[in-house]
Amino acid sequence: MNLEYFIATRLITAKHYKSSISAPIIKIAIAAIAIGMIMMIISVATGIGLQKKIREKIAAFNGHIIISNYDNNLSEVTLTPISKKQDFYPSFTSVTGINHIQAVATKAGIIRTETAFEGIILKGVGKDYKWNNIKEYLVSGKLPDLSKSLNPEVVISQFLANRLNLKVGDVFNTFFIKEEQNKLPNIRRFKITGIFNSGFQEFDATYVIGDIRHLQRINKWTANQVGAFEVFINDFDDIKNTGEQVYAQTSSTLDTKTIIEKYDYIFEWLKLFDFNIIVILVVMILVATINMVVALLVLILERTQMIGILKALGANNWSVRKIFLYNALYLIARGLFWGNLIGILLLLMQQHFGIIKLNPENYYVNQAPVYFNWGYIMLLNALTILICFTVLLIPSYIITKISPVKAIRYD
Repeated sequence: MNLEYFIATRLITAKHYKSSISAPIIKIAIAAIAIGMIMMIISVATGIGLQKKIREKIAAFNGHIIISNYDNNLSEVTLTPISKKQDFYPSFTSVTGINHIQAVATKAGIIRTETAFEGIILKGVGKDYKWNNIKEYLVSGKLPDLSKSLNPEVVISQFLANRLNLKVGDVFNTFFIKEEQNKLPNIRRFKITGIFNSGFQEFDATYVIGDIRHLQRINKWTANQVGAFEVFINDFDDIKNTGEQVYAQTSSTLDTKTIIEKYDYIFEWLKLFDFNIIVILVVMILVATINMVVALLVLILERTQMIGILKALGANNWSVRKIFLYNALYLIARGLFWGNLIGILLLLMQQHFGIIKLNPENYYVNQAPVYFNWGYIMLLNALTILICFTVLLIPSYIITKISPVKAIRYD
């Protein structure tokens, strides 16, 4: 047994391969494992990161669950008001997993400046609005102060600000069409206190956020009437179940819709990332395994005489196979070490410097987001080792067919 481990130690010594015929093949196998691990780490981190970032972004501007009148279901604009005097407001205590609920209202309008005009939707919010959700998207200025009396402060997207040639501190007129025919539009003069850039083109190109009391006055609503309620939950993975519970706890005159239902086309697109990640993992592990199988076969053929000598000295087949399997495990570990090191460094660079940029019109984000988690990295490593090591048992079976007499005479 001591002889076996001595030879095994010699086999896994890097210097032993420098003049060996198998050296280039071993280097290729190690490189294949390293590259495969880099690709797997990056694909999982960016794939999950993109999914989580888009979900967070949509929820930041819409909530996870929207409660509204049935009349408003097919429109982004509030048509029929809802009373704020609901059992679930201001605290939705009847359903677990809900951390916040806020009242909002929306109305279509037209911003008119001296040089341009744009159709917009003014999203009215109140004192209960969760500004922290969009604070990270603020690129200049500050958030409006809606805690006191009615004021004209609004935040506008960078997209609209550029198109209208507006900046922080500018004022502009917005025209709101009245429902009654032959009536002059309502005009409101707003002041820009902040500019945001969410990268979510569907929101950036349309919405301006301001005081809900403007819309209540324009629509001739009371202070207790709003357009809808936005509900935020703790666990997105439980959104379907929570949405059903919220629906059950609301009035029969109200409808609830999760953001998955509202933006079903986006979430269906996001599901494709799961399939893409699985394909990349399968391909990378397959390539790494094939390279390791080839490397192990070359090692076995190159050391046929040594195998014969070990068997002549009394070593059984499994003992000899273990020498080569230990050696293969060492090569896998080297590849994983470099793959993890390079992959993690690339992720950290992207996370801190945002090197890889994305088109927000196609991906809803400005740069490739990264979800960094040690759990999935360890799982990828364990999965790679398990699959490669298990598959390598098959080519190592060739050792049992080698005859000591023929092997010793083998040249």
